[in-house]
Amino acid sequence: MKKLFLLLLPLALSQRAFSQSSDWANLFNGKDLSNWEQLNGKADYRVEDGSIVGVSKANTPNSFLATKKHYSDFILEFEVWVDPELNSGVQIRSNSFPDYQNGRVHGYQVEIDPTPRAFSGGIYDEARRDWLYPLARNPKGQAAFRNGQWNRYHVEAIGNDLKTWVNEVQCARLVDDQTAEGFIALQVHSIDEEKLAGKEVRWRNIRIVTKGLEQYRWEDDPQVPQLSFLINQLTPLEKRHGWRLLWDGQTSNGWRGAKLDHFPEEGWEIKDGILTVWATGGGEATGPGDIITVDQFSDFELELEFMITKGANSGIKYFVDPELNKAEGSAIGCEFQILDDVNHPDAKLGIKGNRTVASLYDLIAAENLSVPGRDKQFKGIGAWNKARIVSRNGKVEHWLNDEKVVEYDRWSQAFRALVAYSKYKDWPNFGQWPQGHILLQDHGNTVHFRSIKIREF
Repeated sequence: MKKLFLLLLPLALSQRAFSQSSDWANLFNGKDLSNWEQLNGKADYRVEDGSIVGVSKANTPNSFLATKKHYSDFILEFEVWVDPELNSGVQIRSNSFPDYQNGRVHGYQVEIDPTPRAFSGGIYDEARRDWLYPLARNPKGQAAFRNGQWNRYHVEAIGNDLKTWVNEVQCARLVDDQTAEGFIALQVHSIDEEKLAGKEVRWRNIRIVTKGLEQYRWEDDPQVPQLSFLINQLTPLEKRHGWRLLWDGQTSNGWRGAKLDHFPEEGWEIKDGILTVWATGGGEATGPGDIITVDQFSDFELELEFMITKGANSGIKYFVDPELNKAEGSAIGCEFQILDDVNHPDAKLGIKGNRTVASLYDLIAAENLSVPGRDKQFKGIGAWNKARIVSRNGKVEHWLNDEKVVEYDRWSQAFRALVAYSKYKDWPNFGQWPQGHILLQDHGNTVHFRSIKIREF
C-alpha cells in the first residue's frame, strides 16, 4: 500500500494543480487574439495549433501581447515552449502609461530563461528595478525548467505575496508592495543579433482564477527563501525565522557614533524612512563620523538597501572594534564596499578591483559567483541596491542584489595572507575577532540606507 501511495502521489498533485473547476477562466480561446493587444515592440504574434506563437524580430524593442483586462489578486497557470536561444517572460500586474517612459510596459515579469543562467520562474521588474528574485537564491528552482519541452507555470499574486512554480517546483517566493493591479502580457524579447530573428516562443492553456483563491494555493517549499522588499518592515515569516530590524526607520535607537557615546547630532538625517549621511567633502569620517550598532554580532545574516549619489564612497563594516582607532579616519573592521565604480577614483586603486562595489575592501574583489561570466548586478546611481552579508562559523559571503560576489573563510591562512599585504596589516588578528559592531560609513559623500535587518545564528 505504501508503494502504491508513493506512485499515486505525483499524479494526485498534478490533478490538484491543474483541476478543472468552473472558477477558472481561459485567457486565450485557442482561436484568435481578440482579448489581447500588442504593446511596444513589433515582434509577430499569431495563433497556431491552439497556441499563441511569438516570433522574434530584429530592430525592435521588447514586445508584449497584453490582456485588455487588468487583474489584482489571482492565480495564473500556463504552459510555455521557447527556443533555447531566446529569452522571454510573462508580465503580471504590469502597466503601460503615457507618462511613464512613453508608454513602456513595466512591472513584474515571471522569467522564461532557457540559457545556462537558468533563472526561469524568477521575478524581474521590467523597466523599473530589474531583478527582484533571481534564482541565485534558489538553486533548487534552477533545475525545474526543461529545455525543448512544454513547461508548466503556476503563478500566485495574492496581496503582497508573489510566488511561482515551474513544473511543480517552487522557484520564487517574493513579498513586494510596489504594484497591486495590472495586465498580464506575453513577452517576445528584443534580440541583439540578426541570426536570432525568427526564433519562437509558444504559450498554451493560459488560464486564471480570481475568486476562492485559498483552495487553489500551493504549499510553500520551506527550502525556498522568502525575499521581501517591504520598506523597514518584517514579514511574519521573517519574524518566525529570527529576523529583527536593526534600524526602526524612525529613530536612532540602537546606533551611536563610532567615536561617540551617542548618535551624531548632525550630518546623519532620518527622514521618510531613510537614513542618510550627507556630503561633507569626501573625507573619511571627517564629517559627522561613522555610526555603529550598540550591539555586537558574531554569526549573523544582515540585509539592507543602499542608494548612492554620483561619485559616492561609503561602506558597511562588520566585526568592527571602535577602540582600535581613536585617531583620524574610519573605525576598523571588515568592509562591504559601497562605491560608484565609474566615477570614484578608489575603484582603480587597490589590487585587481578589490576596492569596487561589494568587494571585501582592499582584500577580495567582488565578481559574480552566482552566474560566472556575468557582470555583478549593480543597479546604478540613484537606484536602491541590496547588500547582504552572511557570517557563519568563520565563512563569510557578500551578496549584491541577491547574487553572490565574495566568499571567504576568515579563519583561514589564505585570509591571513591577504591581510598581511593590505592596509590592515598593522591591526593584530584583523577580521578574526569573535564578535564586533556593524558600521555604516561616513566617507564625505551622500549615501542613503533603509530596510536594515539582521538575524543571528
